[in-house]
Amino acid sequence: MLTPKALEKTQSTATSEGSRTLPEPTLRRLPWYLAYVSLLSAQGVEHVSSTAISRKLNVDASQIAKDLSFLSIKGKTRIGYDVALLEHELEKFLGFKRGHNAVIAGVGSLGSALIADRGLQRYGLNIVAGFDVNPAVTGTTINTVPIYHIDRLAELRSLYRAEIGIVAVPAEIAQATADHLVASGIKALWNFTPYRIRTEAGIVVQNTSIYAHLAVMYNRLEAQNASK
Repeated sequence: MLTPKALEKTQSTATSEGSRTLPEPTLRRLPWYLAYVSLLSAQGVEHVSSTAISRKLNVDASQIAKDLSFLSIKGKTRIGYDVALLEHELEKFLGFKRGHNAVIAGVGSLGSALIADRGLQRYGLNIVAGFDVNPAVTGTTINTVPIYHIDRLAELRSLYRAEIGIVAVPAEIAQATADHLVASGIKALWNFTPYRIRTEAGIVVQNTSIYAHLAVMYNRLEAQNASK
């Protein structure tokens, strides 16, 4: 298990590339491009055109070129983009190569799964501690990540130098939990509840409601079935 002192070494400041402002739709597409060029890199492919990326991802080639221009990356005529360079620049821009320490509030089934998901570390997210009120989980560890009582949040958030708080609690206590995280010094919230939390200015909030996505999928599925 990493100690708070050891975790300090994972911290780094954002580069100018990573802090550059760009349209959110573009930011959402960049990980798609990274996933695809990473596959190409693993296959030994050296160059790829925007047209080839377009065919695989169903994104207009001109849109891909425009998105990548935010990274000051340009392909060469009849050659395309250098795959290794494109992969490197995308990883750097998206911040996936920098360590971001996070704590998670709510260590139920979802919270436990997120802690156990080592794949998140590949994208720079280090969940360093979990917090809950359930005596059955506090004092335990999940994949060497310690689980503490929520009362120790402020004390340990500082020691672990975590800036990101993951909210994985029941919806009825989502706002109170978010407030507690922010009061402890958290600067960004990844909200997995269906509740739309509110925060003070300067706090980054990313909502990832599984239930909202389910509602959209169910609605579209019903519409598709009704049209048959």
